[in-house]
Order: sequence, then C-alpha cells, then structure tokens
Amino acid sequence: MNEKPFSVVLVSGGMDSLVCAGIAVAESRRCAFLHANYGQRTERRELESFHRIADFYNIKERLLVDLNYLKHIGGSALTDTSIEVPPGELERKEIPPTYVPFRNAHFLSIATSWAEVLGAGRIYIGAVEEDSSGYPDCRGSFYRAFEGAIKEGTRPTTQIEIITPLIHMKKAEIVRKGAELGVPFELSWSCYRDGGVACGRCDSCLLRLRGFIEAGMEDPIPYETVDILQKTSEEEGP
Repeated sequence: MNEKPFSVVLVSGGMDSLVCAGIAVAESRRCAFLHANYGQRTERRELESFHRIADFYNIKERLLVDLNYLKHIGGSALTDTSIEVPPGELERKEIPPTYVPFRNAHFLSIATSWAEVLGAGRIYIGAVEEDSSGYPDCRGSFYRAFEGAIKEGTRPTTQIEIITPLIHMKKAEIVRKGAELGVPFELSWSCYRDGGVACGRCDSCLLRLRGFIEAGMEDPIPYETVDILQKTSEEEGP
C-alpha cells in the first residue's frame, strides 16, 4: 500500500481553498499551509481566515509570503483601489476586472520552491474552472502546463504534482464536499470588498451564495445583503 503524500497546500482563506485544504488533509500524511499577501483589499481578513483554518487543522508548518509587488503592478480591482469592484454578474462571459494578472503562477512558483525544500510531493490549490469568475489561470490546462515547468526547472530527483481537486466542480458540489468533510465554513472569507461583513454583491459572494442555495444549505457567515436569494426565487417562480 502506497504511503500518503506530504503536501503543500495553498490556502487563501476562501471557501474553495478551505474545502481544498480539507481534502488535502484527508489525503496526506502531513500538510504545510502557504498563504500569500499581495496587497489585496481584503488582505487582513484573508490572513485571519488562513490562521483560523490552519489552527482548525492543527497545522504547524505555515509559510506567509509578501507579494506586494502585485499591488504595484496593478491592473486588478482587487489590488488597485482606483478600479471599482463591479457588482456580481453570474452569467458574465468576459474576464472581470477582479482578475489579478497571472497571480496563480506566482503562488505556484513559491509553493514549488517550498515543496522542493521540504521534500513534499504534492501542491494542492483550490482552483475552480467551471463555476469560477472566468479567470484564465484557473483552467485545468494551465496547471498541467505548470507541472511541465516544474519538471523542467527542478532537480531531476524532484517529483511534484499539482492537485486541483475542485477544478471541475460546481459551487454546490464544493459546498456538499465541504459538508461531507466537516470543514469550518464559518472560518472562511470569500468577499472581494474590504469590510467586516461580506457584501453579498460581488462575483465571489454571489457564486458562494448560489452554491449554498443549490446545495440546500445555509451559509454560516453574515452578509450585508443577500439579493441573490430574491433573484433566485423570482427566476424559479411559484
């Protein structure tokens, strides 16, 4: 019987990364959690969620990295306060202004360096392709290509897989999986806007709320507004 792997897990503090972390913990003999601050609007709140999630899973090995240069590069509503976070639009086809250019490549590069030093064989990331905001660095093809870069750019003896357990899931499936694993949804933070209460209006909040609704569950975190509930009821009709 093969021994369970040692895994590095990227944990933003959001719902998807939380469920991904729950899966990683279940599938690994040991996990190390990595979190990146990159000048995002909700940096403080996401960091708090990261530590609370890591505490929940009793993770001792934690790496916090500062990628503040992504804020200086700009080009995203998440890092540039002069660009407004738009209202959520669940049927949007184009890439939204909340996309941080090539962000996940920066995360994976750091995770790869750490995994190689630690001797970890897996990197887990909670990317979602089918039910996300349409970010190009959340596609399965991107992660397979990055695995090729890891193979080319590390020691010949280094073997690192990128694991994307949520990549083809809908948000409702992610919620159900999290419930099955007993993950602490109340500790996660998904909102794109700054503040102590999730806005309930941005893409991330709407996707999360819709996921809980379709899963037949109640989201345990508070929101400023839950307009999606009314819209969903109107669409379904009597």
